[in-house]
Amino acid sequence: MPVPVIIDCDPGHDDALALVLAAGDPAVDLLAITTVAGNQTVDKTTLNARRICTVAGITGVPVAAGCARPLVQPLLVADDVHGESGLDGPAFGEPTVHAVPQHAVDVMHRVLTEHPEPVTLVPTGPLTNVALLLTRHPDSAAHIREIVLMGGSTGRGNRTPAAEFNIHVDPEAAHTVFTSGLPVTMCGLNVTHQALVTPEVLARLERLDTRLSRICAELMTYFASTYRRLWGFAAPPLHDPVAVARVIDPEIVRCVDANVVVELHGQYTRGATVTDLHQYLDRPVNAQVAVELDTERFWDRVVAAVDALGGRAS
Repeated sequence: MPVPVIIDCDPGHDDALALVLAAGDPAVDLLAITTVAGNQTVDKTTLNARRICTVAGITGVPVAAGCARPLVQPLLVADDVHGESGLDGPAFGEPTVHAVPQHAVDVMHRVLTEHPEPVTLVPTGPLTNVALLLTRHPDSAAHIREIVLMGGSTGRGNRTPAAEFNIHVDPEAAHTVFTSGLPVTMCGLNVTHQALVTPEVLARLERLDTRLSRICAELMTYFASTYRRLWGFAAPPLHDPVAVARVIDPEIVRCVDANVVVELHGQYTRGATVTDLHQYLDRPVNAQVAVELDTERFWDRVVAAVDALGGRAS
């Protein structure tokens, strides 16, 4: 049976492919798409979610805008990575998929409590919406199967030397999630940097020759240019779909048990995910931490999802 999923995202080039993977893979039952400020402002990330839903033919799935800023600190966006729109590269027309008027947190709560079985949350942006859900609607926890997030790192960061972007944007929200007592899986930079969009992967997308595959290829080409400029990557890492792949088939993403603490106070380390892989601190396990990606199976699922949606895209 497909796994019921809510994607909470901040599109973003890699979020866009995460949405395509979740909608196009038969192992996922996509119940809702919620957006949060992160890679860009929430108005822009919501527009981008609507754009991707339109070009991928994703209909009948509510899209809802959520929090416009982190819980405590001012918003930091990643326009140096994703551009002024948050989804620079392709030319998108006016989206035909619209957002619902309800706040994302209320939509998440409604979907969770109305669905007949527990739902998996897949956050691929800052965790502001999820933290607010857990504090405003504590009854939601009983309806959450697990939280499989893209964020953090077992090593160094990509926004500061210590902190990965999604956690750095809202460390307090991340702390709420990791201390919630819910099953949490962290797909951090250490594993997502194994999901490289190589020229061979780009060629596989281009060979599909649909409007959706061409847009995905254009997105990845733009993404590659910023990763070369900022970090010297020969091929960009496709972070967010790794979390979706973990839900689709846990064997694609190997995880280990660990204790993860979000650093809230360090002058140089705020937003770091302090991951105790070797039980140095003798703290209880509170997360499964992704450490290894089966890249061949991962790319097979991503390309298959683009292919599956390409035939019905508008």
